[in-house]
Amino acid sequence: MYARRRHAYFLLMGGCIFLFVSAWAVVRLWSVPVAVGMCFVAMVIPPVAAMVANRRGPDDRWWDDPSGDPKSDDWWDELDGKKRPR
Repeated sequence: MYARRRHAYFLLMGGCIFLFVSAWAVVRLWSVPVAVGMCFVAMVIPPVAAMVANRRGPDDRWWDDPSGDPKSDDWWDELDGKKRPR
């Protein structure tokens, strides 16, 4: 799962860099408004890439991992309703 998210992140960020560089190296010679539009599209990509990279998959169980402190783990289990109070 992690590798797939990492590849998607780098693909999106690579597209962002490509749009930005090509907008001001090539496209601005023909049309400045199109180059500005490409930069606006490139501006939206990094937050989307961050959401894709940090998305929790169905196999990610980070919230259920024990912390290592038995007293704290018992307290959280009781709070979550996993254990009945004695």
